[in-house]
Amino acid sequence: MTKLRAHRLARGKTLAQAGLELRQLAQQGDPQGPRAEGDQLGSWETGGRTPRLATVDLLCKYYECTAFDLGLGASGALCGETVVVASQSATISKPDSGRVVPPLLSDHLDAARRSADRTLARGSVAGGQLDLLEERLLLIRQEYLHTPPAEMLAQLLLELAEVEGHSTERQTTSVQIRLTEMTAVLATLIADSLMKLGDERRSRGWYETARHAAEESGNLELRARVRAQAAMLPYYYGPLDAAVSLAREARLMSRQRPSATAAFASAAEARALAQQGNASEAEARVREARTMYDRMPPSPDDDAFGFPRRRFLLYLSGTYTALGHGSRARKVQEEALGLYPARTGIDPALLRLEAAICLAHERSATEACQLAAATYLQVPEDHRTPIIGARARRVIEELPGANGRTRAAMELRELLELPRGAM
Repeated sequence: MTKLRAHRLARGKTLAQAGLELRQLAQQGDPQGPRAEGDQLGSWETGGRTPRLATVDLLCKYYECTAFDLGLGASGALCGETVVVASQSATISKPDSGRVVPPLLSDHLDAARRSADRTLARGSVAGGQLDLLEERLLLIRQEYLHTPPAEMLAQLLLELAEVEGHSTERQTTSVQIRLTEMTAVLATLIADSLMKLGDERRSRGWYETARHAAEESGNLELRARVRAQAAMLPYYYGPLDAAVSLAREARLMSRQRPSATAAFASAAEARALAQQGNASEAEARVREARTMYDRMPPSPDDDAFGFPRRRFLLYLSGTYTALGHGSRARKVQEEALGLYPARTGIDPALLRLEAAICLAHERSATEACQLAAATYLQVPEDHRTPIIGARARRVIEELPGANGRTRAAMELRELLELPRGAM
């Protein structure tokens, strides 16, 4: 993506809108001045054509930046500024010493200063542009909750490319930190999407990228949050030791004050410990998570990086289900399901599959398999990802004795083996 195009997209303008506004801006100063149409702008953005110097000045005025910000500085235009090359005979006096800088060094000093100025201009991202990037990221975090993961990946990658484009340029420390934080959030959501799609290898790689970006940002809350989020991959796909370790690291990082991340980390560790069969430590983490959650302000329901009550209850459901506490698990499952406006997404399906696992523990094999099959079929196909299939297979694995060979279990197994699109 060219810098010129990035500036337009960052302001949410279409080619037609930008072309119209450029014409209006040109006519304010000089009706016979430079013109810019949408088609011309598109050609300049792709590098197919290069605007004239007068038009570069117009673009600089429109975007409120320099030619180097727009990737048009090579033409020598600095948007209204004149570059004067120092004469070979020019000298620079040093007031106190009385010495004279040699002419060649004089030229080099002036050229070096201009180069430094251009670097500073090229590396600066307007505060408004960063605000727009963060606003778009917040919208993506909201859309993530109801958009199919395969579809979401394409949008996340496009957004990451724009953030990365700014990150590769020289930035002030504060700007670079904000861009690095955005990278950590986007990489985490990409990893989570890949996990839902069953691509363990790529998901693990993206979680590593997210952790690296979070470390670089220096944001302790974000570092802990990325670790807690990353613990989901080994929780569902193994090894459980890694899930416990990541969640524990996140909990220890965030134990200084109550927050959504602190409650999330404790709940994630409790769930993984319960799956390992470590009942005493799991119960201790549950108590800690409840205490933390009760002390924190409400978390928004419409943010993928939030930790609302329904998601807190999902983790408690997993803990109680793994510990074999069926009645406690059912209580939180029912409450959680009541908090989801649409009961056909991934999280509601996971809650009902955990209810099926509870039935399996209680030796209600047929009822458990029927609930798992019905839940699997109710999930829209574009949300019916491998993580749902893996959890449904867990119902069969939890059936005691010969129950795994019953008719209901065989039918569930056959259903899960059908290729996508065959139902």
